[in-house]
Amino acid sequence: MNLPNKLTVARIIAVPFFIIMFLTEHYFLALIIFILASLTDLLDGKIARARNLVTNFGKIMDPLADKILVYSAFCLLVADESHLVPAWMFAVILAREFLVAGMRTVAASEGIVIAADMSGKIKTVLQMIAVPLLILVKATGDPVYSLPSDGMPSNPTNWIALLGQVFLWGALIMTVISGGEYVIKNKALFKEK
Repeated sequence: MNLPNKLTVARIIAVPFFIIMFLTEHYFLALIIFILASLTDLLDGKIARARNLVTNFGKIMDPLADKILVYSAFCLLVADESHLVPAWMFAVILAREFLVAGMRTVAASEGIVIAADMSGKIKTVLQMIAVPLLILVKATGDPVYSLPSDGMPSNPTNWIALLGQVFLWGALIMTVISGGEYVIKNKALFKEK
């Protein structure tokens, strides 16, 4: 197993530790684990391309590792009393992922590997920025985010929460766009032969 693939596997291994730290309310440790795991996503791709170590394993497992990490965080944030991630938003994000996963499965059965495209990568980056910001809100001890009636946050925690929401909405928009692109680019998979 080459180094980029080891980094991908390390990202998956980090997830249970992240979940345990979040559930035991060690939010700063959860935040550190999430950020370090997210950085392995940047490293594995750069190393794989620079050293010509791109593999089918990496093409499939790298985006899967991202999803395991990010969607574990989303599950925790949806279930949390702070309501920083609305359940409906996570449902839309998951629907796109199931659609793309289904398409990749059909493509794989025909010997085709569908790698992540640029809009999907942008979506992932936006999610990997939104999640730490939202975890940071939890880490500051302010349990509930609320925007004051005048529309301007009054304390740093609310500014962080607002920024997290901006990135979360950006990720949602890119989720819909990238899902549409996958369908359009791979519409031949829907045709019966």
